[in-house]
Amino acid sequence: MPLVRIDVLSEPNADRLPAIGDAVHQAMTETINVPVDDRFQILNSHATDRLRYDPGYLGVHRDDDIVYIAITMRAGRTNEQKAALYRRATELIAEATGIEPRNVFFSVTENHEVDWSFGEGVAQMLS
Repeated sequence: MPLVRIDVLSEPNADRLPAIGDAVHQAMTETINVPVDDRFQILNSHATDRLRYDPGYLGVHRDDDIVYIAITMRAGRTNEQKAALYRRATELIAEATGIEPRNVFFSVTENHEVDWSFGEGVAQMLS
């Protein structure tokens, strides 16, 4: 039940958003056991002055091809699973879009079953 938010600059990445979303979803199914039909994504493109980054933080040399991927998911995946997710998603994004791995930025936030409602004001995961 991950919720994935992907943010890019309008130029040059907006037209690549669906492919980025597909790559992230495939990587989640392969590495952290997300069901194929469990796809919830928010895809956004931003004007240059609305998305900021440090071009050299921690020795990674980023440019305007930067892709922010924020995943909110239920707690319980191992560090190894998360690392595998980052690697596989980055590989698939590079293959599908040509975006260099140095430009793929991840953030994962974990929560619990009570933190989800899939509609109708019900916490379905508690049932």
